[in-house]
Amino acid sequence: MDTLGLLESFSDFKQDKNIDRVTLMTIVEEVFRGIFVKKYGSDENFDIIVNAEKGDLEIWKNKRIVPNGEIDDKEFEIELSEALKIEPDFEIGEDFPEQVFIEDFDRRSILALRQSLISKIKEYDNNIICAKYSDRIGELISGDVHHIRHREIILMDDQDNELVLSKEEQIPSDFFRKGDTVRAVIKDVKVRMGKPLIMISRVSPEFLSRLFELEIPEVSDGIIVIKNVKRIPGEKAKVAVESFDDRIDPVGACVGIKGSRIHSIVRELGNENIDVVNYTDNLKLYITRALSPAKVASLTIDEETKKVDVNLKPDQVSLAIGKGGFNIRLAGQLTGYEIDVYRDTDEDEDVSLTEFLDEIDEWIIDVFKNIGCDTAKSVLELNVDELAKRTDLEEQTIIEVQNILKSEFES
Repeated sequence: MDTLGLLESFSDFKQDKNIDRVTLMTIVEEVFRGIFVKKYGSDENFDIIVNAEKGDLEIWKNKRIVPNGEIDDKEFEIELSEALKIEPDFEIGEDFPEQVFIEDFDRRSILALRQSLISKIKEYDNNIICAKYSDRIGELISGDVHHIRHREIILMDDQDNELVLSKEEQIPSDFFRKGDTVRAVIKDVKVRMGKPLIMISRVSPEFLSRLFELEIPEVSDGIIVIKNVKRIPGEKAKVAVESFDDRIDPVGACVGIKGSRIHSIVRELGNENIDVVNYTDNLKLYITRALSPAKVASLTIDEETKKVDVNLKPDQVSLAIGKGGFNIRLAGQLTGYEIDVYRDTDEDEDVSLTEFLDEIDEWIIDVFKNIGCDTAKSVLELNVDELAKRTDLEEQTIIEVQNILKSEFES
């Protein structure tokens, strides 16, 4: 069997789409040289001539011509008389080229050659995959669910490369079955047991950015720029956008009429609530917009500590804080400032107990409501003993609640 025949017998290589013939022949040459180094300690006495066009190569062993009867190494020396039979002009000390054929190799060497070729091909292929997908980190990619594991889902992209979506990179509401098509962004490329793993994410801010680019033409065209994205995956997100065209309202263009444009993005993210904020260099205005849907009465910024004190009307406090504190947390992340909220009340103004949900447990507020005390002043007008009798709450709990309510009016 010649070299070409050997290569054609390797179906693993023939089916490999990532390796061209020239590269394959280069790898074959490296493998042969490795075999010679392993067997003889060096490949210096061998010439390997590659013919990439034909997909073949020739191997020549260079023997030194020595006087008759003075051979010390049969592998790399030949007597002058033997050399002259081939070419009458040979002289002692010259190199005598002797072609090496595949059939000259023993079975063990052929097996080692094949194993080495397979290893080199896989190594090359893996390097190509790693380099290719490393350059695509942050890009949107889709794949079909191949199989589902306890802590991760394996998908196959359109080039039959494995994509790994770990549990941590899934939106909490995500649920996939085998065969489902899933979209995500490429987060990282790792190597596990010599195999490249393309790690993808559906919880990163980049995923939301790429969806905006995909679904909103003005973003993909560069007319609207996404300045910042912050997410609590599956719950809420805030996206700051800016338009380079004064005639285009970036928020309106992203949301669409009655939310028509952003609806598909919300659905992709498991009904994640998305606030689109108009970016501005005016920090006060930017923070005010970031706290939307709450309306800010006033705010004070401390540039050194990166803190902001925000005053709001009582009915706006819960809106600023949001469910689970998500709104105020994302507003802080979006602007880069720690935001503290304060109720802005008049001396004679009463405040609903529901405005204190960020400080008082909801079940305690419900207990007070059941006895007709649904505002701050209605709770403060009664003493601790009276409230304890009516509510069955512990005195210490009542004292703590009244202290919170008193601080509201004192401030």
